[in-house]
Amino acid sequence: MRSCSRFATPAKWLKYSLSVACLSTGVLLTQAASATTVQFQTVLGDFEVNLFDKTTPKTVANFLAYVNANAYQNTIIHRSASKFVVQGGGYKYTGELPLVAIPQNAAVENEPVYSNLRGTIAMAKLSSSVNSATNQWFFNLSNNASNLDKQNGGFTAFGQVMGNGMDVVDAIAALNRFNVDIFQGFPLRNYSSSDHTANKPVTGDHLMLIENIVVLNADPDTAASLNPTKNTLINEKEKDDGGSGSMGLISLLMLSLLALGRKRLLNRK
Repeated sequence: MRSCSRFATPAKWLKYSLSVACLSTGVLLTQAASATTVQFQTVLGDFEVNLFDKTTPKTVANFLAYVNANAYQNTIIHRSASKFVVQGGGYKYTGELPLVAIPQNAAVENEPVYSNLRGTIAMAKLSSSVNSATNQWFFNLSNNASNLDKQNGGFTAFGQVMGNGMDVVDAIAALNRFNVDIFQGFPLRNYSSSDHTANKPVTGDHLMLIENIVVLNADPDTAASLNPTKNTLINEKEKDDGGSGSMGLISLLMLSLLALGRKRLLNRK
């Protein structure tokens, strides 16, 4: 396929700058895991997620630390894998390109209590590192229990999309996807194959933005009516896929560190 630069930035390439600053770990340690209902406010519509704070308390506390620090304002969905997951929480748009990496708190302990079924939100982490989740999360588009419930110690599902919220998530998953710098399956809005052919620059208007994530209900009992499926595969031996497949799509949190200074063209996927 023909490839060319698309990003309207003086640096010519879309590069992801990593901040050396970290969010205060004190925020993480002192934040009570009390809020269970949050709203994702996106450019394609809003949807609510009920968090499992009583059964995955460390993961929920970790997530809420970022929420309450406004770390997820204008974060983007940077990976979309068809019929698998959409992933975000690692990078944000500050009004101009390049994107900026969201500073990470200390990693959180894995809590693989529930199954990675469609509609659940789970934490992404490093390959072959069970307790490495920090700020990135993903939504399961399909029932991914057979691989994600046992790979790498299992992925922690810590909440569930409510009502018709998956309509918005599915709309995100339906966006055209491109290969951008270190990312595969980078979703873009209002950007077509013909735009690609015409060398149209990619701007902030094309990014799949999560404008904010806010707490709607701080009652920890809001999840009482839910009946999430338990992870029953956690003790099964995972297949050795040589680092490919679903693990390769999710466990890429720190690849940007390895790719600093590397220039890749934007390719149509």
